[in-house]
Amino acid sequence: MLPIRRSIALASVVLLAGFALAQRDYEDVDPTGQTVVFWHQHGGVREAGLQEIVAAFNADNPYGITVNAEYQGSYPEIFQKMLLLVGTPDAPNLVVAYQDQAAAYAFADGVIDIRTFLDSERWGFEADDFDDFFPGFIASDVNPVLGGQLLGFPPNRSVEVMYHNLDWLAELGFDGPATTPEAFEEQACAAAEHGFSGSVTGGRSLGYEMTLDASRFASWTFAFGGDVFDVETNRYTFDSDAAIAAMTFLQDLFERGCADIVTERFGDQTNFGLGTTLFTVGSSSALPFYRDAVEAGAGFDWSVGAVPHTTPEPVANVYGASVSITAGHAPEAELATWLFVTYFTSTEAQAAWARASNYFPVRASVAADLGDYFDAEPAYETAFALLPFGVSEPVAPGYAFVRDLVAAEMGAIVEGADVVTSLSRLSDEANRILLDQLADLD
Repeated sequence: MLPIRRSIALASVVLLAGFALAQRDYEDVDPTGQTVVFWHQHGGVREAGLQEIVAAFNADNPYGITVNAEYQGSYPEIFQKMLLLVGTPDAPNLVVAYQDQAAAYAFADGVIDIRTFLDSERWGFEADDFDDFFPGFIASDVNPVLGGQLLGFPPNRSVEVMYHNLDWLAELGFDGPATTPEAFEEQACAAAEHGFSGSVTGGRSLGYEMTLDASRFASWTFAFGGDVFDVETNRYTFDSDAAIAAMTFLQDLFERGCADIVTERFGDQTNFGLGTTLFTVGSSSALPFYRDAVEAGAGFDWSVGAVPHTTPEPVANVYGASVSITAGHAPEAELATWLFVTYFTSTEAQAAWARASNYFPVRASVAADLGDYFDAEPAYETAFALLPFGVSEPVAPGYAFVRDLVAAEMGAIVEGADVVTSLSRLSDEANRILLDQLADLD
């Protein structure tokens, strides 16, 4: 049964004067018999799982709505295709999109503010039903720069976790993985000095291998109690006290020889499996690949946990693409698209999607249906427990360009560049990019 009732108010956010997407009244719209085209990037097992969910919706929805889920390539490929069609009737009804991509579509009035449906007495969620969603997941699609619009809705998320070798930690005399930066440094440096007895290569030992990536930067900054974007002022804050502390901490690890950068694609994952790297930090979506690497490599006991933090509770960087409902179609088609989104994010469909995709569901209640999956994938269950602590990276337009700047400055910092100077330059350049993006609104 489709969950379709009750008004939901989202948290207020800073509005960008003059920016708002067009609103429609769907209360008396009839979606019967509509066809919905859904562009996605999933392949293999994930695509098969998605098609099963689509087939169930097509068979059971009471309106005779038909969804056609179409693979359209990678995220960048879909984005490029959408730029040619956004705001026109030729665009798909539903499209997978990262938050900054959805913002680009919003510039062309090409997406619908999801709050239009959430605020509907007829088509919105019941209050108790909406409360089942992890709040941080919904908040990650609210764009504070673009008038606080909800430009997408999450069907899944991943979370940044710390992968660790439990057997190696035990050999080093530690009871468990670090939960604070100080303990992380101690354990990482101990591993650099004393290799794992189970290593299958006998090569160089490292405490931590780090990818130069904006998500790593954000995760460590969050863990030090800060953020990389100020929603009150709509500015990047890569030079905040927390960011400076986090990057100084990492720079020290590198200077002591306890950490190094990843030099080849998935090199941290490979070396972790071989037993030569104690810690890595990355997406939970890689859990199956880490499992395979360990089974093919040193075969040790391993798990995941929160990035070591200075905060009382862990802070988990949650991310992932959402789905956006495109504008330019008849209201009947737009409503039909929303009804599929509500089904895709229902408890039943989310349980099936979690198993097929290894992504995390967006509802807390799904855990009750995943008992056997948790038993088979204990690291997945451990990471699932971090979801209530989720925060997200910026959703500002142009963030993809900013991410490249972040990676470059991280590389300079671990090579010894002055942290304060580097992060001040990064913030200035990132905010210039943001201003350039917003100039398109004038």
